[in-house]
Amino acid sequence: MAYQNAREILPAALIEEIQKYIDGELLYIPTKSDKTEWGIRSGARQKYAERNHAIREQYKSDVSIEELAKLYFLSTDSIRKIVYGDKRAQ
Repeated sequence: MAYQNAREILPAALIEEIQKYIDGELLYIPTKSDKTEWGIRSGARQKYAERNHAIREQYKSDVSIEELAKLYFLSTDSIRKIVYGDKRAQ
């Protein structure tokens, strides 16, 4: 995000209108791009969904919660939440 001088970009009439609300202070103008959900842009959401699916499949194949915790470097509580609780991620 770069600082821009409004006088170099905006018409004088628009600057006068903005000054009615905020005068001489910094103003942040957000981008007009649509917001995306967490992890969509970086791929993290998909990565965790795939990992959690693999954990559930291994659990169904009789791999213990303790073994899964060691294998995925997670706590046993986290594994239990994935295996038993997070039904919406399936």
